[in-house]
Amino acid sequence: MRNLYLFIVVIVLSCGDHNQNNEMVSADATLVSVPNEKEMNHLLPPPPPNEESQKESEPQPIPKKIIKKGRLEIEVGDINKSQKTILENLKKTNAYNEGEFFSNSEEQEMLKMTIRVPNQNFDALMQSFGNDLGNVISKNVGSEDVTEEYTDVTIRLENKLTYLEKYRELVKKSTSTKDILEIQEKIRGLEEEIESSKGRLKFIDDRVKYSTLELTLIKNKPRNSVTSKLGFGSQFTDSVAEGWNNFVGFILGLISFWPFLLIIPIVIFVIRKWRKRKMEAKQ
Repeated sequence: MRNLYLFIVVIVLSCGDHNQNNEMVSADATLVSVPNEKEMNHLLPPPPPNEESQKESEPQPIPKKIIKKGRLEIEVGDINKSQKTILENLKKTNAYNEGEFFSNSEEQEMLKMTIRVPNQNFDALMQSFGNDLGNVISKNVGSEDVTEEYTDVTIRLENKLTYLEKYRELVKKSTSTKDILEIQEKIRGLEEEIESSKGRLKFIDDRVKYSTLELTLIKNKPRNSVTSKLGFGSQFTDSVAEGWNNFVGFILGLISFWPFLLIIPIVIFVIRKWRKRKMEAKQ
């Protein structure tokens, strides 16, 4: 009987230990349970930014925008010969003649040329003209830094393009006719401003890439009435007209002094009368 009792006690204790071990294992499993994917994403630090996306987000610096321009006036012996030399120099420097103006008077022949030359060849072209053509009368070279203006226009253009896309999205979502018309009017205004900004940037790029040179060639003619194209009769008529104009100018000049012409006789009269009275008083 006693042995039976001991056997039952042993069995009960064995069952209790087994349940306790199961509870400990369950508790340990709960403590080491793996979190789900969302919890992992929340716990892990954010991934480092992609180098390419970071480079794209950073604004790219705009290179210097420098506009070179110059004026050159040269006295030459032969306009046609000098023009041929100029055209040869233009080919060497990849420049071109944008326009020209020629005039021929009694005193001189004059040829004005507007030349566009690549920025890097501007100085070389200026030196070639000074050495090959003739006597340099005047020379003026300058530069203008338009980097700030170019940057400002670029930033404004990007902002306008962003607003334009937003307005176009609003048009698709709008249901009111009034709202659609108002948005379309804003879109039209933005498109005009965008085209103007693009045109300004294109103009600056062109002026930066190609410098502008205003070149003037002058050939002075000797003043000789014998070699003049005008005949004696024309010169005589011009001389008479010039003399008459000088005479009329002289008379008009005298008339402009009429207050002095009026005051001077009065002053002389007063002085004479005063002297006369002084002499009578002495006698």
